[in-house]
Amino acid sequence: MKHEPVLLQEVLEYLPPGRKDGTLVDATLGLGGHAEALLERHPDVRLIGIDRDPEALERSRERLSRFGDRVTLVRGRHESLIDILKQSGTAPISGLLADLGVSSMQLDDASRGFSFRFDAPLDMRMGAEGRTAADLVNDVDEYELTRILRDYGEEPMARRIARAIVAARLEAPIDTTARLAEVIRSVKKPRYNEIDPSTLTFQALRIATNEELTGLDRFLDDAVSALEPGARIAVISFHSLEDRIVKRAFRRLEGECTCPPNMPVCGCGAKAVVDIVTSRPVTASEEEETRNPRSRSAKLRVAEKL
Repeated sequence: MKHEPVLLQEVLEYLPPGRKDGTLVDATLGLGGHAEALLERHPDVRLIGIDRDPEALERSRERLSRFGDRVTLVRGRHESLIDILKQSGTAPISGLLADLGVSSMQLDDASRGFSFRFDAPLDMRMGAEGRTAADLVNDVDEYELTRILRDYGEEPMARRIARAIVAARLEAPIDTTARLAEVIRSVKKPRYNEIDPSTLTFQALRIATNEELTGLDRFLDDAVSALEPGARIAVISFHSLEDRIVKRAFRRLEGECTCPPNMPVCGCGAKAVVDIVTSRPVTASEEEETRNPRSRSAKLRVAEKL
């Protein structure tokens, strides 16, 4: 199946380069669909693509090879943006895109262990480093497991599921997606026409395994600081936790005071450094949702540096 980047036309509309011969950054390159379209649309720009997944980088390298030295690919995390830009000698930049979350390639590869649709090792790592989801499930205590499921999955049955996981792992380690899904369904029964009972727990473990929310605020600050005046940052999120962080960060960067309401004088030093371009998140059209179901949860927010 051909990879289709979500909200592609919207990204092209909302992310023109600040300078036509400037440098764009795709901070979460994935399979390179957005990057390819941006390079085609703007023939004088250069692009730096960042991704932590070596397989995604290799596939993007092939996809973008026709653009030659206009493209620089870097293996790393988007949270390391400033260091990556320093190493490449690029600053400021003319625009930045971040498509947050797991890619369709990772979800559809059974061996990566992201999905309960396949029986596979419980891995869930976007890269090759760090602890796996199986490590989390088998090592953390019930209290911490409950917190992960509640905070990252917004799972209403977090405590009961955590307790069931702890009990099950005493019998044998939970090291496959199928076994974990079985434990979850022993507590949370499937209901007709509702999402699979495992969905929220798998989301929570994926976020925790990859530390997806860790440093997101700082990354957004760094990205804006790296932009030249008039350049834009565009962020696509896929669940409410990410979108909430992006929304609040953009408002803060627009100068919204974050002090408690009862403070007589502002002490947070709020200062406007961006204009928010999208007053509400941009979502997929009905036609795109039908063609590409993954786009249904996508939300695009855009801000422009003053």
